[in-house]
Amino acid sequence: MSCERLVLLLGDQIGDRISALDDADPATTRVLLCEVGEEVAYARHHAKKLVFLFSAMRHRAERLRESGFAVDYVTLDDPDNSGSLTGELQRAVDRHAPASVHVTRPGEWRVQEALEAWADARDRALVWHEDDRFLASTADFERWAQGRKSLRMEYFYREMRRRHGLLMDGDDPAGGQWNFDADNRKALPRGADRPEINAPMQFRPDAITKDVIALVKAHCADAFGDPEPFWFAVTPGDARRAFTHFVKTRLARYGDYQDAMTEEDDFVFHALISIYLNVGLLDPLACCQAAEAAWREGKAPLNAVEGFIRQILGWREFIRGIYWHAMPAYAERNALGAELPLPEFYWTAKTGMNCLRRTVEATRRNAYAHHIQRLMVTGNFALLAGIRPMEVADWYLGVYADAYEWVELPNVLGMALFADGGLFASKPYAASGRYIQRMSDYCAGCRYRPDRPVGKDACPFNYLYWDFVARNEDRLRRNPRMAMVYRTLERMDPDRVATMREQAAAARADLDAL
Repeated sequence: MSCERLVLLLGDQIGDRISALDDADPATTRVLLCEVGEEVAYARHHAKKLVFLFSAMRHRAERLRESGFAVDYVTLDDPDNSGSLTGELQRAVDRHAPASVHVTRPGEWRVQEALEAWADARDRALVWHEDDRFLASTADFERWAQGRKSLRMEYFYREMRRRHGLLMDGDDPAGGQWNFDADNRKALPRGADRPEINAPMQFRPDAITKDVIALVKAHCADAFGDPEPFWFAVTPGDARRAFTHFVKTRLARYGDYQDAMTEEDDFVFHALISIYLNVGLLDPLACCQAAEAAWREGKAPLNAVEGFIRQILGWREFIRGIYWHAMPAYAERNALGAELPLPEFYWTAKTGMNCLRRTVEATRRNAYAHHIQRLMVTGNFALLAGIRPMEVADWYLGVYADAYEWVELPNVLGMALFADGGLFASKPYAASGRYIQRMSDYCAGCRYRPDRPVGKDACPFNYLYWDFVARNEDRLRRNPRMAMVYRTLERMDPDRVATMREQAAAARADLDAL
């Protein structure tokens, strides 16, 4: 059966609004969604991530059918499944002979490249639609970045605040300052002073999701983690309910404790909405406006709301801009010459370092860890040890349910590993064990001591930190924000530095022994 328009929807384009369908007539449009082995296998994905995506895609197909669209949905276990996105696109073209093929631009360079190669090989033009689910287009970012000597999120964020009128008092920022990050770095109190932490909203799997769980168990045996228990929202309505629950129960505490880590709770006061935002189940502007309304109604403090909005309106939009600004060469960057393989404990959690063990265990449980666990535990260790950037990036891409290359790659290469040489981060985010001790309760249950720089019970973050600083002196000494660190290194006893570096060399020779 022929059709006028064939629309390919990708796995991260499954909200109720996507530009390729904006002006589509259900009577003459056919929509293609497909679960393909190529997309399952390009990273070692978490089983919960696969369940989330396939279930949300299937629910999206049902909503499209209810709206009158004809839908081709190819399941992973379909015996005729070609196994690739372009293979399924070709099969759909062969079946329906569409007059035009429409796609909203992908979030990953490799997918756009594959689709363009398919079109070129067949001398067929794809009709591309810009992804307008973001608050800044890639062209907006390029205009902002043009001519700037350095790309800093803070200045981009201020422009976005002005453009969208969020947390503004006329031309001035609400509260007299743009950024309240200094107020958002508290560790959780202990004992009776610890605030009650409300759990994120969870949802029981429906029949569609149960079918997907069975599929993932049967066909994705190499996936990381377990598909169950599964409790993510898979529809826009449930995603909105989850967000509303966050605003009512956790937003007020989010600001103070957004950097805090604890063994007692995997989520603390975080929103857990990036998984929904990144596939279109939630609207980013609506989330920011709801958070602002909570502040204006006296239901959440300004530091919490500003911190939340900064993550979405500032960081999320900025990172996407960086990705499309710098790709494809960006993926090859390794400014610090890091060459060690990723330790096996990133998969198994079998390490004596309690902070890493707990973070990897939580990641395996939830397909989630919050930004400080990602940046200052798993990321910081990879930075200090000198692990190959793309091995680290591939790990993050697979294990987190919210990870797509546009958001994951700049966060890993630029923020966590400084592998891009400082394209947008002003310094490496390197820290010793003292930081983790200050921001968490991990150290109390660890075999290593955060107050010991050397010795068999010394925290590996301590001697690895000073080895990292010394090892990269030629690359980092001229960085103004590293000047104090190098002055401290100069004042340290040379024999002590040598001992730390010897211990670091031994550790780096067998990281899985730590």
